[in-house]
Amino acid sequence: MNWINLNEMSDLDLITTKSQAIPVVIFKHSTRCSISSAAKSRLERGWTDNESKLADMYYLDLIKNRNISNEVAQRFGVEHESPQILVISEGKCIYHESHSMIIADDLKEVIRGNM
Repeated sequence: MNWINLNEMSDLDLITTKSQAIPVVIFKHSTRCSISSAAKSRLERGWTDNESKLADMYYLDLIKNRNISNEVAQRFGVEHESPQILVISEGKCIYHESHSMIIADDLKEVIRGNM
C-alpha cells in the first residue's frame, strides 16, 4: 500500500481538490492502539500493488496530528473514531468505517463504485 503521510493542515485542501478527479482515502491510525494496528495490517494484506492505483491513500498518525484529525472530522462531517477510514470523493466523505468494520474488500467496492 502506498501511504501518503497526512502531516499538514494544508494537505486537507489538496485532498479535497484531488478528490474531484480520483477517490481519496484517509486512514486515521493510533500508533498506541493494537486494534488500530490490526486494522492497518488487514488493509495492507488485502490490497495489491495494482489496486494502489484505485485511490490516493493517506495515512494520519493521530498521536502526532490530533489537530488534523479534529479538522478531518469537522470538515467532512464524520465523528472522530480510531481507527477510522474515510473515502473522499468530490470533496465529500462518501464512506467511513471504524474498528473491525475496516475491510479492504468493502473499501475497494466503494472506490470502484465512484470511479
